[in-house]
Amino acid sequence: MKVARLEATRAALLVVDIQEAFREVIGDAGKIVSRTQTLAHAAKLLGLPIIVSEQYPQGLGKTVTELSDALAGALVLEKTTFSAVHAEGFTLAGRDQVIVCGIETHICVAQSVLDLLATDAEVWLACDALGSRSADDRALAIQRLALAGAVPSSTESILFELLGDAKHPNFKEIQGLIK
Repeated sequence: MKVARLEATRAALLVVDIQEAFREVIGDAGKIVSRTQTLAHAAKLLGLPIIVSEQYPQGLGKTVTELSDALAGALVLEKTTFSAVHAEGFTLAGRDQVIVCGIETHICVAQSVLDLLATDAEVWLACDALGSRSADDRALAIQRLALAGAVPSSTESILFELLGDAKHPNFKEIQGLIK
């Protein structure tokens, strides 16, 4: 399967279930939150729609408070289905490329990605912003999703691909987010 390069005019950011209940059980939770902040701030600068899912927030809590500023204005969807794509109100706002980050990689992230791929969306995994309670589950999920057609990548790689050129008007701001 041939995948095009990421383009800001075609891309959206999907943030899956980075919620309070997961904070203590996900080993790299702080790193995932930090990378997600970077992705969300850059998405705003570049005009990407941001979709946030929350798995059963009454029981698992809302999205972690550290992401409040970065995700202000995002479409937030409560769900009980594991796939964010099946949450009521889900939309990519006309975009056909999706950058995905979140928790848990082998459950809600995986099912969301597989459903996105089934709609012929192109999907990039921000692997440094993905987590599971088990490192094995995370690694196997990334491998499975890559075999299914998702592109494993990193926050920095994704952002520079979206910029495309050091002459981009947002280059310095986005470079500052990464440093």
